[in-house]
Amino acid sequence: MDGIKPSWVSWLNHFKMSGDSWKCKKSYFSFKGSSSCGSNLFRAFTHLSACGIVEITYRNISGGCISSREGSRAPSRPLAPHLGRRRRRVHDRDPPAEDTRRRRRAPGRPPPAPPVPALYRPPPAPAEQDRTDFDVRMAVTLEEAPWLGWILVKALVRFAFMVANNLVAIPSYLCYIIVLLPLRLLDSKRYWYLEGMMYKWLLGMVASWGWYAGYTVMEWGEDIKTISEDEAVMLVNHQATGDVCTLMMCLQDKGLVVAQMMWLMDHIFKYTNFGIVSLVHGDFFIRQGKSHRDQQLLLLKKHLENNYRSRDRKWIVLFPEGGFLRKRRETSQSFAKKNNLPFLTHVTLPRVGATKIILRALVARQENGSPAGGDAKELDNKSKGLQWIIDTTIAYPKAEPIDIQTWILGYRKPAVIHVHYRIFPVKDVPLETDDLSDWLYQRFIEKEDLLSHFYETGAFPPPKGHKEAVSREMTLSNMWIFLIQSFAFLSGYMWYNIFQYFYHCLF
Repeated sequence: MDGIKPSWVSWLNHFKMSGDSWKCKKSYFSFKGSSSCGSNLFRAFTHLSACGIVEITYRNISGGCISSREGSRAPSRPLAPHLGRRRRRVHDRDPPAEDTRRRRRAPGRPPPAPPVPALYRPPPAPAEQDRTDFDVRMAVTLEEAPWLGWILVKALVRFAFMVANNLVAIPSYLCYIIVLLPLRLLDSKRYWYLEGMMYKWLLGMVASWGWYAGYTVMEWGEDIKTISEDEAVMLVNHQATGDVCTLMMCLQDKGLVVAQMMWLMDHIFKYTNFGIVSLVHGDFFIRQGKSHRDQQLLLLKKHLENNYRSRDRKWIVLFPEGGFLRKRRETSQSFAKKNNLPFLTHVTLPRVGATKIILRALVARQENGSPAGGDAKELDNKSKGLQWIIDTTIAYPKAEPIDIQTWILGYRKPAVIHVHYRIFPVKDVPLETDDLSDWLYQRFIEKEDLLSHFYETGAFPPPKGHKEAVSREMTLSNMWIFLIQSFAFLSGYMWYNIFQYFYHCLF
């Protein structure tokens, strides 16, 4: 016990000899003295541990606490890596402890087993090697510094533009809506047409944020422009918030689809900057969870009856999975296992409730499935009803979805987002609950196959009867983007001056 102060030696004498082993109850010792006292105590305990007498558990030495527990000559437990040197020094410096134990051993007792040698720990890497690695890391960092700096500056500029865009565009939209309210009483159809055009321009601004960040869309499958004037439901797989932005972009060149579209989205979007616009436009915010499910379906049915026809809506965008892929995948796979359904990894099993409500509320059974551009003598005030279901599959490069933060800030490298369409006539879709569930499950199983093929080959498979799949690049007009952005900022300036004028007149 060379180098240990008397106070520590007296505490260690609590160990008693019994037979050929040392016995001691589990003890905890806290020291508050100087660092030299703690070091002496630690060296003593380390030596006993190396001899197989004491088992040491090292805990929170920064707080000043060591716990020791003796086992019947249990082999020593390796200490923390950063304590290895100290343990070897203590073991090398204190070999006389074995003579002390031999003198205290009772007559007739067999000699103890030889002490267990301290575990060998490899020496640390040379300082020169550490400096070399550090120099390499520094070189890489210095090479990346200009690029990282440019990304940061670009993100800040884009964020500032997005804030300015929202500050002028959304208030201007609301002001125009208020001014046009008398037209709603006189000509409701014309009022909602004008509202829909401004709504489309707002979504075009959101699309332009991704467009100028290098996020473009490549379309596959059937051409949905041919049914842009008919009523349809889009069933879309949901991976991230960027799915909504992607649809805002790829539907801009589909005529008046965006202007006459109704979105079904999570209720959390109601509290975003775009929530007020969606409320005015007539989108539906649905609350997730079993406790809200029945009530939300009743509210959806009522919302469709009051707003879909009266506002001349044509398309509905629905995410049947009910949440993001990363959040619902485990639950969906567990449900599939219990019900003997396929194991899906790129999509989740859809929920049927909202789809069933939409089909039952909007399908005109006597007219469903009629082709686009049907009988010209048909009365204008008679709707054909919902005619098509568009199965839409979104795929991201390397299965890495783009979220709305990336869409706004543009810190991710340019990427091409791929969107695949398949069109199904409503007349071929069963409306009964069980049959509709099977039909929806089958569509998402096919989505799984489509995505698996895409992630393996980089392209969607060709349609049946075709040898090659044909893709179409979706583009936005830079001139059109410039015009709508100019209109937004000029409108904001105009409304600012109008309010400033009335403020000075009143006050």
